[in-house]
Amino acid sequence: MDKFGKSQPVKRREDTRFLTGAGRYVDDIAPEGAAFAYFLRSPVAHGEITELDVEDAREADGVLSVLTFADLAPLGLHPYQKGEVITNADGTPAADPKRPFLAEGRVRYVGEPIACVIAETLAQAKDAAEMIAFDYDDLPVHVGLETGGPQIHDEAPENIAYDYEKGDGAAVAAVMATAAHRVTVPVMDNRVLIAPMEPRGAFAEWGDDGRVHLCFGGQGVWGMKDDLAENLGIDRERVRITNPDVGGGFGLKGMPFPEYFVIAAAAKGVNRPVRWMSERTEGMLSDHAGRDLISTCELGFDADHKLIAYSVDTISNLGAYNSHFGQAIQSELFEKVLMGTYDCQAAFLRVRGIYTNTSLVDAYRGAGRPEAIFALERAMDQAAREMGVDPVELRRKNFIPAESFPYRSATGELYDVGDFNKVMDRALSEADWDGFAARKAASEAAGKLRGRGLCYYIESILGDPDEWAHVEFRDDGRVNLYVGTQSNGQGHETVYAQFLADQTGIPVEMIDVVQGDSDRIPSGGGTGGSRSVTTQNNATLKTVDRIVSAFCDFLKAEFGGEVTFDDERFRIEGTNETPTLLDAAALAREAGRDDLLSVREQAEIEGRSYPNGCHIAEVEIDPETGEAKVVKYSVADDFGNLINPMLAEGQVHGGVAQGIGQALTEMCVYDDEGQLVTASFMDYAMPRADDIPFVKFVSEPVPSTQNVMGMKGCGEAGTVGALAAVANAVADALWPLGVRRIDMPFTPQNVWRAVTGASESAGIAAE
Repeated sequence: MDKFGKSQPVKRREDTRFLTGAGRYVDDIAPEGAAFAYFLRSPVAHGEITELDVEDAREADGVLSVLTFADLAPLGLHPYQKGEVITNADGTPAADPKRPFLAEGRVRYVGEPIACVIAETLAQAKDAAEMIAFDYDDLPVHVGLETGGPQIHDEAPENIAYDYEKGDGAAVAAVMATAAHRVTVPVMDNRVLIAPMEPRGAFAEWGDDGRVHLCFGGQGVWGMKDDLAENLGIDRERVRITNPDVGGGFGLKGMPFPEYFVIAAAAKGVNRPVRWMSERTEGMLSDHAGRDLISTCELGFDADHKLIAYSVDTISNLGAYNSHFGQAIQSELFEKVLMGTYDCQAAFLRVRGIYTNTSLVDAYRGAGRPEAIFALERAMDQAAREMGVDPVELRRKNFIPAESFPYRSATGELYDVGDFNKVMDRALSEADWDGFAARKAASEAAGKLRGRGLCYYIESILGDPDEWAHVEFRDDGRVNLYVGTQSNGQGHETVYAQFLADQTGIPVEMIDVVQGDSDRIPSGGGTGGSRSVTTQNNATLKTVDRIVSAFCDFLKAEFGGEVTFDDERFRIEGTNETPTLLDAAALAREAGRDDLLSVREQAEIEGRSYPNGCHIAEVEIDPETGEAKVVKYSVADDFGNLINPMLAEGQVHGGVAQGIGQALTEMCVYDDEGQLVTASFMDYAMPRADDIPFVKFVSEPVPSTQNVMGMKGCGEAGTVGALAAVANAVADALWPLGVRRIDMPFTPQNVWRAVTGASESAGIAAE
């Protein structure tokens, strides 16, 4: 295997376990005899609680406890959730209304937890919940994506949580005023459910030593460890957090939801383990959602179609409270790729986050970067059509030149490397861009409309740049690799073992990857922001360097000659000895050198990497029914050096599928009373297999200079590029009919209305 495991498509070792039913998720491993928790949730979007009587429920069969807000503090739990709060444009902190774990005096969205019933069985808990007397006085409901409306929090007049700016608005407006061409494009980014295969769940138990163990389906254990310790008012060493196998995360499972804290307090109160598992509709009502914003984009071009100014004004829905990172997603994270891959220094972003009587909104695969790129690339495509220029050539003219790297973007990001023309040329070739006319003609002959769309994206790797790795040589000859990230299905067990095997010559089948236990792994950054493989393998590389150096010294002392290591074996000068690392570990064990058998190192990557790439989609639309289908999809990505291209391709496929789902079928719908109309898979249209075409993926790497491995993250990139590629393809198909705006999702009804509306307008004009 080459150094750094370049381009070795090793099959996922964990899949045998998952596909044969041997995976162990939260609900599989709850302690025997654990009581069941069930949450009574608000049936209304906004109301003052006038009655909450739980006494009958407490007397019901099998019930061990019923908790309301008033019961949390006596159990030692600080009853409010904390979230990140950003800074307004005027320097003041954004609104920070209290978010109770269980409703306090008022309910603010359908699905908000009101009470928690703990019982011997789930059925008994549900039955008891029906005995709770809950009444309320209706309050006016605000669900629209606009400021104003009925007040939800006293701390947020006009329901504005924050008013954030990046850039000099006056300076950008002055440049915009000089533009030969100005294009204004409204862009709606529809609200979507996250809905991983495994819903959220957890169990909690207290030991005789006064320690609490919370096991939950998560994306890391250390943030939850700190939050639980703080809210329980105990030393963090008394808290153990574990993540078992996790069936999908996508940002949802990185958050400390109220249920986890409540069941930890409940387990203390009843003095036995307590388990909770969300049901699907329950999750749709109470999980945080993704996206849900509207942006007005304005681009200014000179007479030669060079982009000279860009401004974005966004209204972003936070839901009823601040979620954990909710305020930062469409502000601080959106801005990181505001200007995309284009060489323009006059850029301005204004975002107002608003509260509504809906469930909370937070990170969903990409977290702000898909939203920013979608807005920019939709606007660039619209500008090309309005100015009558080729959308490919407009992008090419405005790309940051390859010779300009490292490049400081208008919002301060330092792009280390990039060759966007090279990557786009590869994508155009793979997509057979020049053959589109023939495919379009064939579609038209069959009575279909055909369009193509291009998106060139860049994203910023997020999260803690620091990570650690621990390699332990076990007595049985196997090796444990302890990691600070957390797999949610990405294939970490494969790629981390593969990388360590490549660096050390240890057979990959002898390596066990250990993750997700705060007792066994004292620190780590968890998984999110496409950080995992880059930061984790950077730490592994440093750990291996220390191991090799220490064993070289040990073997030199044992055998007398100079020692070198060639990534597979040690070479000892003056001897025929060529021990492997496992051989050397066995010698160290015999010599009593236990210090060599357990090595831990921490490492920080030098800076962020910026994956980028080009997505090209082709859609076919039936004008009679409005059905739009993605029929061809091609991706050329620059992820830098790849350790395992098969896993990278799988990540792209998954991201593209989620992007196509949002573009074509998915949308959360609330009625005027704040009821979620799309609260089951009968009503919420998750994409099916026949909605997704074959996705062609190729790698066109420009290695990053920000880590010694030349790697860039890949976990979220598929979604970042897919939204605008599909949307631009639909716009291309409908443009000849006179359709100038259509918003996602491109459902048959939405597309049919656009087609028929354009036809009727054309008819009126003709008359």
